[in-house]
Amino acid sequence: QVQLVESGGGLVHAGGSLRLSCAASRSGFSINVMGWYRQAPGEERELVATASGGRTNYADSVKGRFTISRDYAKNTAYLQMNSLKPEDTAVYYCNVEDVLRHNYWGQGTQVTVSS
Repeated sequence: QVQLVESGGGLVHAGGSLRLSCAASRSGFSINVMGWYRQAPGEERELVATASGGRTNYADSVKGRFTISRDYAKNTAYLQMNSLKPEDTAVYYCNVEDVLRHNYWGQGTQVTVSS
C-alpha cells in the first residue's frame, strides 16, 4: 500500500509560481513512477508530468514552465510551476505506480490562477 500526502496548492495571479509536493509512505513494493495529473471542472483528468528512473515526461501544455523532480530517498515528488496561466486552474493529483503497476492517487490539491 502507498499513502500520498499532497501540499502546496493555492491561489496565484497569472505569471506567478507555485510548488506542489507529494510525500509517499509505502509498505510493500517499490515505487516506480511518480507523477502529477490535473482535472479542471467539466474536463477529464489529464497527465501533467511524470518522473521515473531519472527520466521525465511532460504534457505539451506545460513544457518549459513546469518542472517535476523526485527525492528518491524521501519518496517525495515535487512540481515546480512557473509562468502560471488561468488555464492551469485545476485540482492537481499526485499519482504513484509501483513496480507491479498498481496505481495510487493523492487526495488532490486545488490550484487556482487568476487573470
